[in-house]
Formats: sequence, structure tokens, C-alpha cells
Amino acid sequence: MSKEEKSEKRSKRAIRKEASEHKRIKQDAMIKESKLSASLFYAEEAEVDTRSPEKDVEIFKSTCADIRQTMLDIKALKDKKASHDEIDDKRVSVTLDFINLKKLNRLAHVRCKKVRENTNEAKQRIDQYHLQLQNLLYEIMHLEKEITKCLEFKSKDEEIELVSLEEFYKTAPADISHPETTKTDQHQQRLARLDWELEQRKQLAKKLKDSKQSKEGLAHEIKSKQEYLENLQPKLKTVLESTKPVQEYLDMPFDQIREEQETARHLPPPLYVLYMQTSAYRQACDKDLQVSIIGDLEAAKTNKSRSQVVEEESDSDQEEQEHAKKSKRRRKTQDSRVEERKQKALRKHPLAVKLDINCKDGNSLHLTFHFLLTMRIITVDINLTLAENNVTSISGSVSVEFVFSSSDLLAPKSILTDLYPGDHGNTSPNPANQYELRKLGLKDFSSYISDVGRPYLWAQWLGGLQFLENNAVNTPEEDISFSHMQETIRRLKRRVRSRLCLMKQTAAFETGNVVVDPEYQGLFPSKIVSRLTSWKRTTYEDFAALPYTEALVTDGVVEESDIFFTAVVDRGSAKMTAQVVMTHDYPKVAPLFTVSVLWQHERTAMTDEHIKEMEEEVNVHHEELMKTKSCDTILSNQMQRLLMCLDIYLETEASGSEEEGPREISKEKIYNRMLRGPSRSKPYRYCPDIGIFTHR
Repeated sequence: MSKEEKSEKRSKRAIRKEASEHKRIKQDAMIKESKLSASLFYAEEAEVDTRSPEKDVEIFKSTCADIRQTMLDIKALKDKKASHDEIDDKRVSVTLDFINLKKLNRLAHVRCKKVRENTNEAKQRIDQYHLQLQNLLYEIMHLEKEITKCLEFKSKDEEIELVSLEEFYKTAPADISHPETTKTDQHQQRLARLDWELEQRKQLAKKLKDSKQSKEGLAHEIKSKQEYLENLQPKLKTVLESTKPVQEYLDMPFDQIREEQETARHLPPPLYVLYMQTSAYRQACDKDLQVSIIGDLEAAKTNKSRSQVVEEESDSDQEEQEHAKKSKRRRKTQDSRVEERKQKALRKHPLAVKLDINCKDGNSLHLTFHFLLTMRIITVDINLTLAENNVTSISGSVSVEFVFSSSDLLAPKSILTDLYPGDHGNTSPNPANQYELRKLGLKDFSSYISDVGRPYLWAQWLGGLQFLENNAVNTPEEDISFSHMQETIRRLKRRVRSRLCLMKQTAAFETGNVVVDPEYQGLFPSKIVSRLTSWKRTTYEDFAALPYTEALVTDGVVEESDIFFTAVVDRGSAKMTAQVVMTHDYPKVAPLFTVSVLWQHERTAMTDEHIKEMEEEVNVHHEELMKTKSCDTILSNQMQRLLMCLDIYLETEASGSEEEGPREISKEKIYNRMLRGPSRSKPYRYCPDIGIFTHR
């Protein structure tokens, strides 16, 4: 190695040493400067506590004023071109003022920092106190909830229905009741009553266990006897086969009854209940009642259940929704499917129950009960067979026009209307049927009555069905059928009897004869001059069109479903037109008469108070014309009273007139006074005991 290289290395080493020494000196200076600044900072922090902020503000203002003044002086010296020494002195003074301002600024920042720290400390203390307050409030709320829960706590023993205190002290032993302590301590009393309840329940549980054991023993015995009876059945069949000749000889068709009962098993539940209850009623109360099962038995055996029908309908609904946007040919297939569903909605069960009600007078009412599988209701087909004497008595005394106009009195569509109040048989009693028909696009149920029959409420009751407003009892109950059977049969017979009697009365009216039953003839005078000259059937529209019937229509006294007749009564030149309204529940509800008299001028109840009294005599006091055993002839009795009242009206009116010469209406009746009271009422009331007319 040459000397130059060695000297170069020595110089580089010296340079590095000087650089490291310079760096070390610089770091030491920085450390000293930081320590000095830290000491100054902490000194200023301590100084802030001893200095007044107001005094610092005054110093700041005076220093700023000195700086302004010094700057002005420097400017003035420069303008005068003074010596540099004076200007330098002023600069030094300004510099010292700036140093003072910086110190005041540092003190202000330190003071602001301390204020912030104190504020933060105060905030933290407030937050801590607020948190403690919230904890206390939450604890209070929790304790209040626990207190409320404890106060509202209901023990299970409160749900137990304990015996009364009197019975407890009377029946419970002394070792449980402890009367010396429990009568003064309610808690001990409660515990004692619970102990007695537990003891009683233990005894009942033991009794229940013994009863179950006894039941199991009886069940085992019944099972063994049932097996014995099952083994006996083939032998009994052989015996029954051998007794057929004896059954035919004694007219005791046991085999036929057994076959009918076997067929009855295939009936739908409502018709089965109807058949069994009707058969029981026939055996117990009415031997003339005939009940039988008609229809296709094989079809009934293969008939699908209701659940399958519902599944098919739901499947078809899904298919229609999935294929609603298919081709036109496909839509035609869907239309045919809808038609099939419509037929299924009105489909009847293959079997039906036929009920023949034979009356004592030889008339028979034939009722055929069907069950609609989808609608789940019972419908009735009605047929009436008249005895020969009734047919002769009606058809032999009237004209063909009358038979045609009055035929609906015995028509199947109206003969059983209002058998029970409000039961017209025009609508389905099951509220769900309305939605089903609407879903299938069908018309109202009343449009199909001619095809399926009338769904009377009493028919549902006989089948054990009872439909409420929004809930339907689809499961037939025998109690419902039993509670309505006797009353319904009685009402059916009474309806047939009353309709035939009404038909005979109207037939006699057609010929102008008012036939009064012998037991009621004493209620009327022997001679009545007024005569019935016309009797014909009218309609609700004809009745409502008359001016003197407007009030009855407006007040709802008359309904469109009622039966309307018009009677014309003559006496001399006087003519009375009577509008007769009868409900389907005749004679339970008496007919209503409203009249108009044409004599010299037209007179009605609206214009003549005496006509109103005449209507009152016929309509209000009709109870006098009815007896408990016989009230079917109330129409004839009311008509006879109307003729009698017309005689009194005309005779009193003619006697009170001041016309000279012979009178058209002569006096035929005996009465004490022609008029009485402020209303000048007429003597319409007849006293059969003395044969005179008096006022009411």
C-alpha cells in the first residue's frame, strides 16, 4: 500500500470522526433545548396559576400600543434619515415587545388548555353521576316490576275449587281442619283446606282406579260374549230362513225389515237419521205412517265419498288455472268440464227416503226426501193424494175457472209454505251454498228448486241438521231430529186438513154459499139478507193497487207471498167489495178483511168510521168465532159475520136517512139503539142468547 493511499484513509477516518463528533454535539444540543423548552413549558404552566388573566389582557393591550407607537417612531426616524443606532434601538424594543406577546399567547393557550381539561373533567363527573342515576332508576323500575309481579301473582291453588268453609269444618277430620288455629289464621286455614282437598282427591283417584279395573273386567266379559254371539250368527240365519213361511202366514215381515235396515246403511247420514227416527216414531205413535227407502242401491254402494268429490273439484280448479291460456279447442273442453261441475253441484244421492202421511179422512201426503251431496242439504218433493169424497165435494161444486185459479192452495210448491214461521223453502238453509254456486257461475238456488226440490228448514231438522247464521252443523244429530219429529208430523197433518177445509170453503163461496158449521150457527142470526155474489182469486199487485189498502202494504201487514181473494156482496143497490188476505199458516193466523161499500157513493175505512168499525168487528174479534177443537172454518165464520155487519150498516144508514117514500133497505134486525157514544158507533155485536144486536 502506497503512502498516498494510507494518507487518504487517515483523512477519511478523521472526517468520519469529526462528523460523528459533530452529530453527537448536535444531539446533545437538541436534548438540552428540549429540556429547556419543557422546563419553560412547565414553568409557564405554574406561572399561569399565579397570573391574573385580566392583568395579562391589560399587558397585551399596552404592548400592542407600544408596538404601534414604536413602529410610528421608526417610520418618523426613517423619514428624517436619522442614524442607524436610533433605529436599531427602536427595533430591539419592538422585538422585545413581540417576545412579550408570544409569551402572553403561550400563557393564553396554556390557560385555554387548562380550562378545557377542567371542563372535560367536569363533564366526565356529570356523565358518571348521570350513569349512576340511570342505574338507580333502572333498579327502581326493576324493583317496582318485581313488586307488581308479586302482588299480581296467582298461585295454582287459587284455580282449585275448594269446598265451602261450612262443609270443610263439617266433613274434614280435626287432625286436618285444626279449628282452634285455622279459624283465626287465614293462611293456616288455606293450607288446611288444601290438605283436605288433597286427601279427597287421593280417595277419588283410588276409586277411579278401582272403577277402571272393574271396567276392564266388564270389557273382557263383553268381548267374550260378543265372540259367542258372532259364532251364533250363522245358526240364527239358518233359523230365520226356516221361519219364512211362518212370517208370511202371520204377516210379520222380519226379513223385509232387516233388508230395509241393511239398505239404510247406504243412506247418507242425514237421511239415515231421518229414516231411523221416522221409523221409531211410526212404531211408537203413528201406525198409519209409512216410511220406505227408494232409489238405486247398487249406485249408492259405488257412490264416491264426499271427500273424493271435494278432491276432484279442487283438482279441476288447479287444472283450469294451469291451462287457462291454452287454445280455443282446449277452452271448449274446459267449458264442458264446468258444466259437469254444475251438474255435480246439484247431484242427488242415489237413495231417497219416502214418507207417506195418511190422514184419518183418507187423504195422503207423500214426501220424498233427497240429499244433495255437494250442497249437504235435504230437499223435499211433495205430492198430495185426495180421498174420493174430497175430490167429489170440491170438483162437483165449482167451475173449471175456479179450480184453475185456486189450484195453488193444494199445489206442492205452496201447500207446505210457512209450516214453521218464515220457512218458505225458496233458499238454501246452508249459508255456504251461496258461495259455492257463485264460484261455479250458477244462478241463485231458487232457480233449481223444480229440479232438486224445496230445502225446507223442518226437513233439515228431521235429518238432524241445523244451520246457524255463519256456522253449519254438517254432522247430523239424532236429538235435533227427535225434538222436531212429533211436532212436524202434527203440523203436516194439520196443514193438509186445513188446506182441504179451506178449499171446500172457497169452493162453496164460488157458488155464492157461505156454509157455517153447525156448532157455530148459534153465533149468527137466522136471517141474513146480504148475499155473496162473487168470489175470485187475485194477486198482490191487484191488492196493492187499491187506494184503501195502501196503509196495509206500507206497514208490512201484508206480504207478497200471502194468498189474496176478492169477494163481492150485494144487497139491493148496495155493493160491498171485500179484499181477503190469508197467510199460508191459515187458520193459525186468521184472514184479514178490508172492505169498500158502494151505496149512493163509495165508502171505505178512510172515509167512513162505521166501515172501519165493521172491519174491526171481523178482524179483531175473530176469537169468538174459533174454538179449540175446530177452527178450520174461521173463513166462513168471518164471511158470515161480514154479511151480518153489512146488514146492520145498511139498515141503520137507511133508518137514519131523511128520504121520503118507500125505503130500499128495510129493517130486518133487532137492536135497542141505532147509534151510541161520541163516535156514533153502530150495534155490530150480536147476542145469540137474546137475539138482538148491541154495541161493544
